[in-house]
Amino acid sequence: MSDRPRISARISAISESATLAVDAKAKAMKAAGRPVIGFGAGEPDFPTPGYIVEAAIQAAREPRFHKYTPAGGLPELKQAIAAKTRRDSGYAVEASQVLVTNGGKQAVYEVFATLLDPGDEVLVVAPYWTTYPEAVKLAGGVQVDVVTDESTGYLASVEQLEAARTERTKVLLFVSPSNPTGAVHSREQTVAIGRWAAEHGLWVVTDEIYEHLVYGGAEFTSIATAVPELGDRVVILNGVAKTYAMTGWRVGWLIGPNDVVKAATNLQSHATSNVSNVSQMAALAAVSGDLSAVAEMRSAFDRRRQAMVRMLNEIPGVFCPEPKGAFYAYPSVKELIGKELRGRRPGSSAELAELILEEAEVAVVPGEAFGTPGYFRLSYALGDDDLAEGVSRMGKLLSEAH
Repeated sequence: MSDRPRISARISAISESATLAVDAKAKAMKAAGRPVIGFGAGEPDFPTPGYIVEAAIQAAREPRFHKYTPAGGLPELKQAIAAKTRRDSGYAVEASQVLVTNGGKQAVYEVFATLLDPGDEVLVVAPYWTTYPEAVKLAGGVQVDVVTDESTGYLASVEQLEAARTERTKVLLFVSPSNPTGAVHSREQTVAIGRWAAEHGLWVVTDEIYEHLVYGGAEFTSIATAVPELGDRVVILNGVAKTYAMTGWRVGWLIGPNDVVKAATNLQSHATSNVSNVSQMAALAAVSGDLSAVAEMRSAFDRRRQAMVRMLNEIPGVFCPEPKGAFYAYPSVKELIGKELRGRRPGSSAELAELILEEAEVAVVPGEAFGTPGYFRLSYALGDDDLAEGVSRMGKLLSEAH
């Protein structure tokens, strides 16, 4: 018998998606009859708009979409994504600079696989989305965390980034609006960070998936547009999932210089070939249409955002800064760690989240999943009644801590 491990070290090192794991556990408990309310999943609770669904139905009837199409995406969709990008952020690109991917996650993986050699460092602001570290790791890169907290609204400064930079730094990952915190950089902050990256010859990978979900006085600023000095060292990640309530359709994209897009397309040609043609035609309808559907969702999210933040800040020991974008709140629960609650003394936010799931039947994602223990991420992309009930249950339980 061979003593060699059955699973490769590279794949063994990958962690399960914590957000999907929490969501799956909540759904399993619900299926077993428990009235669980889940704040874990990052997806709108709205159906995909009808005109997008109709475009998919029509595409399914067309024999040409029953066959292979170009690995990098349908030409008409790539052209529409280029037009949409110019419309929404003022960034002018050609269709040849677009690669259509199987959801945003594939775009994340492919950009790091394309840019990184073993040992190259990527600056990642923490808290960060759970998939980034795994994609960097699989590419052989080294993630360098730039840790922020609630005192700065989870925003990193140029000084923090410069302190983390070394001669091995190749990429800055810039995310605004942010998952998990909802933080949004102002135009001034975005320009300062972009100019710093350009000055040091860094690549900037910018995830703009939440570009249309900003609230109050906050504005989305594309670093690619705001800092032309970055030139051909910027790659944009995006997709239809959040803007058009299309998480299950699996269509994302990356936009970048031609050599990067060509290399990433070569990778995709061997990994998956083309994205589902039916989904691509649905995405074409989405990006070619107006933004009225997202405007309605944004109004609902804004209402829920304000309600959730108010209710969370009424819970003793919880502090929640106001998120400016996306659809997440990221409260600190550090004051509750180690306190007695229902005969237990949770020693981490992960243990506290487990206790809340068991005792209050409310599912939240602990900060450990995002690189900053002592916090929870709660999505407010769920119905108003469930949101109020879920936070109330959690508050009632946590108020017993002593």
